[in-house]
Formats: sequence, structure tokens, C-alpha cells
Amino acid sequence: MTPDHDEYVVSINPSPSGGELAVLFSGEAQPVPLHKMGPAIHDYYLIHTVLSGHGDFTIGGIGYRCGAGDSFAIFPGELFSYQADERAPWRYAWFAFNGPGAAAAMDAIGVTPESPVVSGSLNPHLRNAYEQLRRCFEASLGAELSNLEAEGWLRLLLHQIGAARAKKRLSVSAGVSTSDSDHVVKQALQYLTLQYAQPISVSGMSAMLGYHRTHLCKLFRQSTGMSPMQYLLQMRMQRAELLLASDMTIEQVASSVGYGDALYFSKKFRSWSGLSPSEYRKELRKVPAGEAGEIGEDL
Repeated sequence: MTPDHDEYVVSINPSPSGGELAVLFSGEAQPVPLHKMGPAIHDYYLIHTVLSGHGDFTIGGIGYRCGAGDSFAIFPGELFSYQADERAPWRYAWFAFNGPGAAAAMDAIGVTPESPVVSGSLNPHLRNAYEQLRRCFEASLGAELSNLEAEGWLRLLLHQIGAARAKKRLSVSAGVSTSDSDHVVKQALQYLTLQYAQPISVSGMSAMLGYHRTHLCKLFRQSTGMSPMQYLLQMRMQRAELLLASDMTIEQVASSVGYGDALYFSKKFRSWSGLSPSEYRKELRKVPAGEAGEIGEDL
């Protein structure tokens, strides 16, 4: 504890890595009312997340009122100050970092000197990442392992803050721009492209990507002319057509495109192409029906 804090804990990295992102220190504190830092300038990036209470943050001559759930960022070379509220002083956690990739990371999450505050960023995942980051340098595992773990937690913290900013931007009630809509659809397309061999539901995909199911489906249909499940079916069937040209069994093809039941896959494929998988394979190879196919494949 320090004279101007009721609680204060900080974990310092004794040997910061020379990688793209390097954690310098991380901490958590409960300042006394009206505790003030600055005006000052740092030569590293420093992000605070308000856990409770209120305070005021100023950077670039612009003031921001911050409360629980808000994260605010301090940038190298930028004059800043912040002060705890008189009646309900904030409690906050923080982490500092630098490295060749730091500026790009901040750009990627949409946090800039002109837009340094992200609301709604506090959640159990973020809280846990803060706690785990502080513990990285308490264990005697050596600098290399500590830095490797610390960079992982740092990236998770940045991701959580960036996700909060993205969700705020893409709020249904606020509407979305064309570029934001394209981003939503691009995420969904990438998800389907990478996960088509796994069980997929629209509700599960929406939850995974962090969007409302109805909102995601609407933007997806507007962009592609199909629902997500129609697009998934098309992707699976087109992939199946390619695999049926190989020596894989029907069961193996079915499993490779997301169907654990080969019979169900065959029914879906027939509806898609007008032929069963075995019939399609025979046509593809131009082999008489009586001379092709393996036992058990005519599903």
C-alpha cells in the first residue's frame, strides 16, 4: 500500500523480451479520493480498466469521464492526466507494454489517441487475464517462459478490449456502416470456411463471433443472397464433389465435410446433385454402373 492508495499491487517484468510485444508491468489499485497522476508523458503504452467507481481521464487536451467497465489508453509521447472521483474513487487494473508490434496492435483493436476510451470492456475473461498476467512474473520459471506466457495474456487482454469496441460499433440499435457489415460477413464466411467439417449451428456461430443471430443472418443474406446454413450446405457439397474424385470411402467423405452419418450425407448429396454419392462417383469416372463402387458404399 502507498500513501495515496488504500490498496496497491504491481508485478514488474524484470527482463522484458525483445519480441513484437513486450509486457513491462501490470497491477491493480484502489486510489484514495481525488488521487491524481500527471500531467505527464510515458514512453510506453499503458491501459487501465476501471473495475468500480469513477474518475476523469485527459489526453490530448480532451477529457473523458470513466466508470466501471471502461478501459482508457495512454500512448507514448502523449500528454495525459487522470484523477479519481472525490466521492466514489475508481478501482482499476492496468498493464504496460511496448515493442515493434505495439502500435499495430493498438490500431488493430481500434484504440487511438483520438479514441482512447472503450466502454463495456470489463468481463470475467478480461478480469482473469489481468490476474494471470500479474502472476506471470511471480513464478520462478525463467525469463523466456514468463515472457512467453505474459505475451499470451497481453494479446488476450488486447483482444477483449478490441472485441468490446467492435461490439459497440456493430450494435444493432446504432446501425452499422457498409464497412462494418462487410466485416461481420467476412468473419462469418471465414468461420464457415474453416469449420465446415465440424458441427455448426447459426446460434452457435453467432455466439462464437459475438453477434445477435438475427442481425448476423440478415447481413449475411444481404451480402451473399443465401442464409448461413444454405452457404454451408453449398460449401460442403462442393467439397464433397472434389473428394468423391479420390479413393476415399463414402463414410470418409461424409466425415470430412461435417456429416457423422454417411446415410444422412447421401440424402443431402442426392438432394443437391440429383445423384447419390456412389452414382456421382461412377458418372465422374465414366465407369459402367456394374463395375464400380465398393461394397458398402452404395448409400
